[in-house]
Amino acid sequence: MPGLHNATLRQLQIFASAARHQSFSRASAELHLTQPAVSMQVRQLEENAGVSLFERVGRRVCLTSAGQELLTYTQRILGTIQDAEDTFATIKAVGSGRLTIAAVSTAKYFAPKLLAQFQQRHPNVELRLAVNNREAVVAQLAANEIDLAIMGTPPHSVATDSAPFAPHPLVVIAPPEHHLASRKRIPLRELEGETFIVRERGSGTRSAMELHFRKHKVRVKFGMETSSNETIKQAVMAGMGLAFISQHTLGVELATHQLTILRVQTLPVMRQWNLVHRREKRLSPAAIAFKTFMLETGPPFLERWSAA
Repeated sequence: MPGLHNATLRQLQIFASAARHQSFSRASAELHLTQPAVSMQVRQLEENAGVSLFERVGRRVCLTSAGQELLTYTQRILGTIQDAEDTFATIKAVGSGRLTIAAVSTAKYFAPKLLAQFQQRHPNVELRLAVNNREAVVAQLAANEIDLAIMGTPPHSVATDSAPFAPHPLVVIAPPEHHLASRKRIPLRELEGETFIVRERGSGTRSAMELHFRKHKVRVKFGMETSSNETIKQAVMAGMGLAFISQHTLGVELATHQLTILRVQTLPVMRQWNLVHRREKRLSPAAIAFKTFMLETGPPFLERWSAA
């Protein structure tokens, strides 16, 4: 008799990939299968489930309500199997296994260098790094797709444990020729009416900026919106406006005097970098070793980074 008890692990993996990409062709490329093979496996899974799991919307395939329900259970199953694989792979030594790290996009400026140092100590650990904005990283935590996340404020929507490992200053930047660039102790109120190049909604930096200006009852104009810190910096250099940004993204531009940090009262906004994981997740020896490494190495590394 048909039923989900007849579903295979491979079918669930294919289903999860197709749901993530909203595309059978992209799922086939990721899993090194032909598109007809992906379609056939999904169809067999639908027959076992007795319901449609996908519906076509233009060129995309989207989950039905039943598909959304199955995806929740599939992510739990695949996450649990991944946890088991990691545990068995590292049961004899910390020096082996696989470690999947997610980092918010602002952390991409320093995270790869820290991961490189960790891998020098543990060359047999297979590292995977995914860089996304805050909303996407929170979604990865919720779906149990990652071991650890490098991010700012831990999410409220997912039960997590977090370990702060370094201060994270957020500042306002301008081109060196800006009329406020030579000023000291600039009242925040003097930024009222200035145009700001801003990150997209869902960005932790954008949220911190809006909260800080709202707290001090200062209104600024939002100009261009982009998901790229690099684009923001280039736009500020071009004179398109100011920006509220992580100081940890600015090493090269400050050293070459292409940008300057405005000395504004109430700034920098000091946040913390955190290493975050799901509360119920059993960390592998490799993940525990990475967490210890970050708590020891992160603070002095980022202190040097900010001073560079």
